[in-house]
Amino acid sequence: MSKQGGFSPPATCDRLRAMLEQPATGQTIRVYGHRGAAGLAPENTLPSFALAVMLGADVLELDVHASRDGIVVVVHDPDLERTTNGRGPVRAHTLYELQQLDAGHQFTRDGRDFPYRGQGVRIPTLEAVLKRFPLMACNIEIKQADPPIVTDVIGLIRRLDAQHRVLLAAEHDAIMHEIRQLAGGIATGFATGEVADFIGRVHAGRLADYHPAGRALQIPPQFNDIELVTRETVAAAHQCGLQMHVWTVNQRDEMDRLLALGVDGIMSDLPGLARVAVDAHLKRSA
Repeated sequence: MSKQGGFSPPATCDRLRAMLEQPATGQTIRVYGHRGAAGLAPENTLPSFALAVMLGADVLELDVHASRDGIVVVVHDPDLERTTNGRGPVRAHTLYELQQLDAGHQFTRDGRDFPYRGQGVRIPTLEAVLKRFPLMACNIEIKQADPPIVTDVIGLIRRLDAQHRVLLAAEHDAIMHEIRQLAGGIATGFATGEVADFIGRVHAGRLADYHPAGRALQIPPQFNDIELVTRETVAAAHQCGLQMHVWTVNQRDEMDRLLALGVDGIMSDLPGLARVAVDAHLKRSA
C-alpha cells in the first residue's frame, strides 16, 4: 500500500534484508537473473524479469540510464540500436518517446526468428520494476555518468522503501564514489578500480589492513589472461566478509566449476539452468 506517496513492501521482505546483510559463508548461494532471463527473453524488460522469477532467480540484475526528462529507465546500453527499433542515445529521448519503441524488436535466440517483435514489450522504468516485483531483491547497475543519475536512483529507491532489497553496482569508479557518498545503508558492489585493488592485494598477500568499501565482488571468471575467480580469491573474499558473485555464466560445466570454488552467486542469462546447478551443488554439499 502507499505511504505518503511511496510504496511499502510486505513484512515478508524482511527475508530479503537478511539475505543482503548476511555475511559471506559459502552456505547461501544466490541465482542472479542477468538482465532478467536475457538468454530467453528481451533483456531488461518486464517479461524477462517475470521469466527469471518463474525460473527460480533469487535476485534480478538490471541496468539503468535516464530519459531526457529525467526518468530512470531500465536499459543496458547508452544507445537504443542493439535492443530496440529506435536510434540514438537513451538520454536524448523523453520517457514517452522511449516507451513508443519496441524493446523486443531485436531479440532472437537463433538469428532467424524474432518472437517478441510487435508484442508490446517496452523499456520499463525502474519504478515499474521495483513495484512489479516487490518481493525480489534487485542488483541495480548505474550505467549513466553524464548527466549524473545517482541522486535520482537512490531517491527513488528510498521513496519506494526498497533500500533493504537493493544492491547498487557501477563499473566506473567515479559513479561508485558518488553512490557511496549518498547510499547510506544501501548495499554496494565494487567498481573496476576497487576490484583491481582487491585482486592485487590477494596476490601480494596484503589483506591485513584491508577494509572493503562494498559488500560483494561481482566479477567475471577472468579478465584477459588473468584468472579472477580462484580458490584463493574466493577464500580471501570470505575472509574479508565479502560475497563473490560471478558473471555472466551460461554453461553448466562452468557453473559447477565455480560453485566448487565456493562462490556465493551465479549471474546467468539462463537463470533456470543456474537454479538447477545451484540446487544440485547444495544437495551434494548437504
